[in-house]
Amino acid sequence: QATLLGGAGESMNSPGRVPFTYYHRTGPVGAMFNAWQARKEAQAVQASDTYEQLVQALERKDRTRGNTLADELRRDFASSPYADQADLALARAAVEANELPKAAERLTHVMIESKDPQLRLLARVRLARVQLAQNNVDTALTTLAAVEPGAFAPQFAEVRGDALLSKGEKSAALAEYLRAKGAKLAGVIDTNPLDLKIADLRAQGVSEPKAATPTAAKPR
Repeated sequence: QATLLGGAGESMNSPGRVPFTYYHRTGPVGAMFNAWQARKEAQAVQASDTYEQLVQALERKDRTRGNTLADELRRDFASSPYADQADLALARAAVEANELPKAAERLTHVMIESKDPQLRLLARVRLARVQLAQNNVDTALTTLAAVEPGAFAPQFAEVRGDALLSKGEKSAALAEYLRAKGAKLAGVIDTNPLDLKIADLRAQGVSEPKAATPTAAKPR
């Protein structure tokens, strides 16, 4: 649309200036722009249709067809967000089928290749969960520690707590669960399972690790 060519909130008829889009809507340049825009819109529709077919295939439990469509999206519409969403959907289906290596492969691709930073973080925390399910605890912790989690801090903390708990580090796990619960990001995390984990550890008499006491400086 024309508004995409101007700044945010900028009117095409701003006083004292000629609308920028005027030069891109008429003559040969305008024809080239319109053709490019039409092609991009057609590609977006095709990617959307392919993704919808993928979703329907997964609803039928036809993962073979789903994988084929996901690969088509990655090949033909690699820059489309539908390609990332397809990989995430296939990863979930692979987890449900207990095919964890396939899930890890799809998630790793999104984590590394996606242009969307939020999708990269989402894929990373899901990958850590898969790695934990594969008993690759230290690998999961490394995956989580590699980046700043941003808005996904509660999920990162909960999975980190799960990893620490699997290593028998109950006090550190409790601290991570409490950190996840106290993140104050409504709707980001389901606190019910988190509350159960916290209650279970406290019932075992587990307490948070005490903060290190600063060492007083020696008088000279």
